[in-house]
Amino acid sequence: MDIITIQPITALIAGILILLMPRLLNYIVAIYLIVIGITGLMGTI
Repeated sequence: MDIITIQPITALIAGILILLMPRLLNYIVAIYLIVIGITGLMGTI
């Protein structure tokens, strides 16, 4: 899977989890940003 496929799936899962448990918002955003940052750095190496 490439990053173009992963981002919408990740956003959809994060949105559903936020609706179900709003307290997870901080963790979901942090994990999402870390994953996007790592994949971005891997793509440039």
